[in-house]
Amino acid sequence: MNKGSVYCLMAVLLAALLFAVNLCVGAVRIPLHDVFGALFGTGEVRESWRFIVVGSRLPQAITAMLSGGALAVSGLMLQTAFRNPLADPSVFGISSGAGLGVALVILFLGGSVTAGTFSLTGFAAIFVAAFAGAMVVMTVIFFFSTVVRNNTTLLIIGIMIGYLSSSAVSLLNFFATAEGVKSYLVWGLGNFGGVTMAQMPAFSAIVLVGLIAALLMVKPLNALLLGDRYAENLGVNIRMVRNGLLIITGVLTAIVTAFCGPVAFIGLAVPHVARLLTTTDDHRILMPATILTGAVVALLCNVLCVIPGDGGIIPLNAVTPLLGAPVIIYVILKSR
Repeated sequence: MNKGSVYCLMAVLLAALLFAVNLCVGAVRIPLHDVFGALFGTGEVRESWRFIVVGSRLPQAITAMLSGGALAVSGLMLQTAFRNPLADPSVFGISSGAGLGVALVILFLGGSVTAGTFSLTGFAAIFVAAFAGAMVVMTVIFFFSTVVRNNTTLLIIGIMIGYLSSSAVSLLNFFATAEGVKSYLVWGLGNFGGVTMAQMPAFSAIVLVGLIAALLMVKPLNALLLGDRYAENLGVNIRMVRNGLLIITGVLTAIVTAFCGPVAFIGLAVPHVARLLTTTDDHRILMPATILTGAVVALLCNVLCVIPGDGGIIPLNAVTPLLGAPVIIYVILKSR
């Protein structure tokens, strides 16, 4: 086995271990044998404990694992396609678009969306708004990608769209009520607990389809490593590949942001961690390694969030920078 395969195997084992830890650790202390009893339906387990394990911790662990892989692979594809080590979904304004959609619902519409006889409130309204906002921004970026051929120019356009979205959110915050600002702030802190078991099939299906589509981009991504001209000589349609990457990353980022809030640093830092540990730029190894590393990092962050136990749950975006920021600083210093 080569080094990349060994790393992927170790990442799978570590992800499985952290997945089990996520089921066992939480604000409520549940004995280990009762955790497995609730999970597999064996023995006599308190109904409240069964609900906590199956109805709360299990979907939260699955969500963290899938979201980490989705955000990490999105960051990897964007960094490769635009040859920018600091590219990630938030740079293109996709996360900011989701944030703007949620801000419109919470701060401007009072937490509900109504169109004729159709009405959404609470989490459903936030989800629809976040997904719609992210997809609108992705559509705008996709439109510019058909007009602009230069990758750097498209990257700058994405950053400007992100600034525009952030400016609009700031204005909405200024005119909003204190309760609305608090609700928006809570959403912005991030949380892997937003997906219920009833919603899990749809969430998992969308993320898995996106991950499979990303894995199908391995060959063109490897060609792009050699430069656009070389890739075109190999028969790679640069514009089509770039647009495909934007669609995949847009959908993955939109679905994760809609359910979990704007999760910071995973899409930016994890691809660099995978590169450092596998010591390769070959996407046949790097892409699965990045997906697995993203799952491991997200599961670890979720555990760190609930470690205080009785003291409450730490916001997700208070933990991710602690792991991601040192990696980015190291990459910047290494590249001078």
